[in-house]
Amino acid sequence: MSKSTYQFPEGFLWGGATAANQLEGAYLEGGKGMNLADVMPGGKVRLKVIGEPGFDFKIDNEKYVYPNHDGIDFYHRFKEDIALFAEMGFKTYRMSIAWSRIFPKGDELEANEEGLAFYDRVFDELKKYNIEPVVTISHYEIPLHLITEYGGWRNREVIGFFERYATTLFNRYKNKVKYWLTFNEINGATHMPILGLGFSPETEETKLQDSFQGLHHQFVASALAVKAGHEIIPGSQIGCMLIYAPTYSYDCNPENVLHALQEERLFNNYCGDVQVRGAYPAFAKRFFKENGINLEIKEGDLEIIKEGTVDFISFSYYMSRTDKKNKTPEEIGQGNLIGGVKNPFLSASDWGWEIDPTGLRIALNQLYDRYQVPLFIVENGLGAYDKVEEDGSINDDYRIDYLRSHIDAMGEAIEDGVNLMGYTPWGCIDLVSASTGEMSKRYGFIYVDKHDDGSGTLNRSKKKSFFWYKNVIATNGQEL
Repeated sequence: MSKSTYQFPEGFLWGGATAANQLEGAYLEGGKGMNLADVMPGGKVRLKVIGEPGFDFKIDNEKYVYPNHDGIDFYHRFKEDIALFAEMGFKTYRMSIAWSRIFPKGDELEANEEGLAFYDRVFDELKKYNIEPVVTISHYEIPLHLITEYGGWRNREVIGFFERYATTLFNRYKNKVKYWLTFNEINGATHMPILGLGFSPETEETKLQDSFQGLHHQFVASALAVKAGHEIIPGSQIGCMLIYAPTYSYDCNPENVLHALQEERLFNNYCGDVQVRGAYPAFAKRFFKENGINLEIKEGDLEIIKEGTVDFISFSYYMSRTDKKNKTPEEIGQGNLIGGVKNPFLSASDWGWEIDPTGLRIALNQLYDRYQVPLFIVENGLGAYDKVEEDGSINDDYRIDYLRSHIDAMGEAIEDGVNLMGYTPWGCIDLVSASTGEMSKRYGFIYVDKHDDGSGTLNRSKKKSFFWYKNVIATNGQEL
């Protein structure tokens, strides 16, 4: 343990984060319908589903493992898991609701009572331990019917389905949930439209047009949800959720500096400007013109967006990005998950994600300087291979080192003047990886005995980081 030199605010929301599709399992129980995650196999084929234009969802179900079908069985074991969160001292738990548990096909007029009742039980269990839920309304699990029959968020009709779904949640849980997020990592849609928007572009040429049109529909849907949430739940706080990755120029060549600026504005600022400021940013006009993007904006859309701005910004931070205008063939594909080139000053995780705690301090300052609204880090963590020793212990000092350095960066940003609400490291309990479907890519403080082939007992055990994070929370970040 080390002593910090800064003070986290009183009431700081320490906790952890998960997503329904990655841990609940029980994919056809309780009246739930099929969703996007249910047809995404594990391994390399999953990457094709995410990234290949025109990918057909008719996959041979007998040939592949579908890890999201079972997850880690949180559906049946949530009491056990929440008790472990409480033992760590969680003040908050960022979770999501599976849309297809509430509306199995997505376009029904009436909600599924069994699904609603399940989350009642989860919220009641959290309340028992005074853990505040932070609920993501849509987290990479759009109902499959809305993809196959409507084409996902390309179709404007989905706005109405989402509004009905969100309003149903607000009415049902108005006495149980104060903090809400509309769409998970909304700006990632242009990189991974299948996850964020529920469609695979037919060609690379149509990807930008379809993605930005789908985003416009989500902006309208989010704004309608914010308006409804504020009306139904007085005092509620509703945020957007971004992937944030500061973009560094590879060098001081002005061409590369300009390129990095343009990439950062498009990736980091475009969605935030719309959802926080309530209007499309000025730089979008030229980008649309140069890329042949013509948004269909209906009368009243811009007014809805203006009136439905969010109360705070939540975001995930895993890495920074380094880029240059003209990359050599050898440099292409050498950067992070979201592109760019390799940064020679940074080390990387087992999955090639560069580790940059200073980038988190930069991100917090950039966001607060631009928007002047409270910030909430709702994902951050290290995916790594964990080894279970003969005595059952898991000595994940590498995870502790990663988290300590990032919490240090948070403290420095708070000293810089940033208004930071809370911190919920990703995958506080081991779960299925969104990008690869692996269990071996572990983030948690709690180890779950499940493996990439689906085998395992699902037994839970505490890693070394469990006890470390428990002490961090107990001292409000004073002991790291």
